Amino acid sequence: MIGFRFSEYKPEGSGKANFEQLLDIFLQLLNITSGDVSQSLGLLSDLDKRYEMTDDEYGVGDFINDLKNKGYIKEDENNPDQFKMTAKSEQSIRKKSLEEIFSKLKKAGKGNHNTPYSGVGEEKTSDRRDFMFGDTLDQIDMTSSIKNAQINHGIGDFKLTEGDLEIEENEHKTNTATVLMIDISHSMILYGEDRITPAKKVAMALAELITSRFKNDTLDIIVFGNDAWPIEIKDLPYLEVGPYHTNTYAGLELAMDILRKRKTSNKQIFMITDGKPTCIKEGIKYYKNSFGLDRKIINKTMNQSAQCKRLGITITTFMIARDPYLQQFVRDFTKTNNGRAYYSSLTNLGEYMFEDFVRNRRKRIK
Repeated sequence: MIGFRFSEYKPEGSGKANFEQLLDIFLQLLNITSGDVSQSLGLLSDLDKRYEMTDDEYGVGDFINDLKNKGYIKEDENNPDQFKMTAKSEQSIRKKSLEEIFSKLKKAGKGNHNTPYSGVGEEKTSDRRDFMFGDTLDQIDMTSSIKNAQINHGIGDFKLTEGDLEIEENEHKTNTATVLMIDISHSMILYGEDRITPAKKVAMALAELITSRFKNDTLDIIVFGNDAWPIEIKDLPYLEVGPYHTNTYAGLELAMDILRKRKTSNKQIFMITDGKPTCIKEGIKYYKNSFGLDRKIINKTMNQSAQCKRLGITITTFMIARDPYLQQFVRDFTKTNNGRAYYSSLTNLGEYMFEDFVRNRRKRIK
């Protein structure tokens, strides 16, 4: 017969989901619903009815029992009829985000960032040299130094002098202090586009990356709306957008306060935003302007950007809006700080952030 015959597509196998497959969907729903277990289970049931993901042998009820037995959810003490997430679920969401966004990540040993510099570090090398002023005690190879003293002065008149000391070179490893700023203003859910869920997913992936593979680094997370405040990594799945304006100035001010306390010289700010600054605080009152680029607000924000540059703090802005005038603001903002900017869609936000993070861990940030 000439031509093609079309029929309904039927995947191989039963096509029924097992626990791991349902768990993957459930964790995605938890991220979308900001950690609302009841709402997520309701959405999962609706999906099951629509797409017949389960059968009589293993249904959504069995899946809920497994979630409880395996420690992913537990009863809410304040409301026994409701469930809430456990720490295991929070960590699983972070791991899933890391696997999804950073799937191309290569294994990186203990998670330190190699540089071409030698000096104080954790990785010992075979290089040796004479002691120089400024070297620390932990760099001295005592065995070789004592041996040198015996050779130079003899066993009968043993003494250890500066000329006997031998330094063991270590491979320099960088550690980096990162502050991640997440915009939670109302514009992050305007026009029917959910921008906060991808932002949370990227933040959780970055947190899991740093805590599991770059253990010497620090990561602080700040959210900013009318004000700015720090949150814990465990709070990320529950993060929601509020009825806020965008006070970028307050976010940068708090980020600088945090980074001033970090001992490393490598300090940077990652900022995820979709719009322009629209708010600053003057005393106990807020000055707000949602329309256009208010010069008073912009100038204060630019001054903060310049201050970060003077402190050696690089700002990388991940812009998830395509409006030309907003992108022009980001270009001016980036030029003031001598930082970096990515004009990202919601689908490649994680790729951009990962590439920038890894690339700039391989060198000293200036």
